[in-house]
Amino acid sequence: MDRRTFILGTAAAFHTSRLLSRSPAANVELGSIDGSVGGNNFTPTQFLDYLSSIKLTWAMLSLPAATLSDEAAIRGIRERADRLGIRMQLAFGSICPSARAFNAQLGTLDEQVGRALKASQIFGATCMRCIVGGDPERPQIDMHIDNTIKAVRAIRTRIADSGIKLAVENHGGDLQAREMKMMIDAIGRDIMGVCLDSGNPVWMLEDPHMTLEMLGPYAETCHVRDSAVWKVPEGIAVRWVNMGEGNVDIDGWIRKFIQAKPGMPIIFENLVSANPRIHAIYNPQFWDNWRKMPAWELSRFLAIADKGTPRPATPRPEGKTAGQQRIDDLEVCVRYTRDLLQRL
Repeated sequence: MDRRTFILGTAAAFHTSRLLSRSPAANVELGSIDGSVGGNNFTPTQFLDYLSSIKLTWAMLSLPAATLSDEAAIRGIRERADRLGIRMQLAFGSICPSARAFNAQLGTLDEQVGRALKASQIFGATCMRCIVGGDPERPQIDMHIDNTIKAVRAIRTRIADSGIKLAVENHGGDLQAREMKMMIDAIGRDIMGVCLDSGNPVWMLEDPHMTLEMLGPYAETCHVRDSAVWKVPEGIAVRWVNMGEGNVDIDGWIRKFIQAKPGMPIIFENLVSANPRIHAIYNPQFWDNWRKMPAWELSRFLAIADKGTPRPATPRPEGKTAGQQRIDDLEVCVRYTRDLLQRL
């Protein structure tokens, strides 16, 4: 071996060892859904430009039906994303025909999902986020789960042939984690997984870590934000806050997520609550929507509240628009998470 070969080989080996010694967290990519900066009226390309300006490399886009039907427009968005080095996923709506969130005026489920799958293919995605519903569905959630199972099974072939999985979000107001798991197992993990949201569990009386433990194996993508949970006279208050300002151990949640889903990006859905949501657990009528919740699950949620302190919202500074505040909040979360990933 000559001297040049020896030096080059040694340098390559050193570089490889450096890469291997780095924490997996150091290589995690970050992104955001467009709802994180709602109120700014960004077009899809403006949103991509903004993400590029703060060096985020993943985008989740919510597109109107007219855009989803315009292949040229979808390809234009993809071209901009490619130039900026940003990968994309689609945020689709309800897949439950009986849910209030489902808009039948846009066509059948088959027609609506078909357009979204085509757009996701153009985006180069492997999954697309969707939901069942929200609060209006909770009183009859078993019926809506059954309707979703039947409806999605009827278009199974279309979904499987597309190569795109439906990533159903554990959405605030509709399904608890065990219900989501049951629904996905009934439909089939070959066509359905989870958009794992770290903030919505507190709306569903769940410890976000328990939700991660239960749904982590099903995760195809994610939404990440922090939450504060505390006791009030009526029961339990929950509020979404900026990263690092809550008491659900969001640092530990991210650590577990990275270990469970290596290589999956962290996509922020940063929604800072103006007011807390109150779970009136001392009112017997409150439990009409939660009759099947196991005590051991509730106990984990109550343990978080026991350690919480009130976290009222900070008034928005005079002269700052809601859109500007959303941008500021997202950038706080990006900085916090980048620092956290360096420490993990």
